[in-house]
Amino acid sequence: MHPHVPPTMLWHGEGKRLGLHEPEGTLMNGITLTQANTIIEAALATARAKKYSPMAVVVLDESGNVRALQREDGASMFRVDIATGKAWASVAMTTSSRKLGERAKENPNFYVALAASSHGRFLPTPGAVLIKNADGEVLGATGASGGSGDEDELICMAGIEAVGLQYA
Repeated sequence: MHPHVPPTMLWHGEGKRLGLHEPEGTLMNGITLTQANTIIEAALATARAKKYSPMAVVVLDESGNVRALQREDGASMFRVDIATGKAWASVAMTTSSRKLGERAKENPNFYVALAASSHGRFLPTPGAVLIKNADGEVLGATGASGGSGDEDELICMAGIEAVGLQYA
């Protein structure tokens, strides 16, 4: 290990720091655990304020890995997989799952093939949006399941706004 690198940190690529034990704000390019948890908390608070059905909300990093995930009491066991599939599709194709659903109508065979080649992780249906920083870089995606696609998408946007990031 390099003598100037704290043992709790890994370095990747061009100076990107990835935390093993992540103090707040240590990621230079990516979404922190604190941000991911705040996105979920704000999304679920929005769902409760609007009296939506019990939800699951997930935040994925830019590589499609789970950063944080919660499923509310009473939410179906399928909610986690659906929220994750929406977010995974969004980050994989760098657009909202709503736009993917629209594109799927024009070329259904291609989107069926994407779902098959991703082992079922790809769900092109409304309810997930990209998470971007102020420079427009994709940091990940958040997805929700439990309500209508519009409700799921709305709570994801509210969560992202709560941490001062942008959605697309």
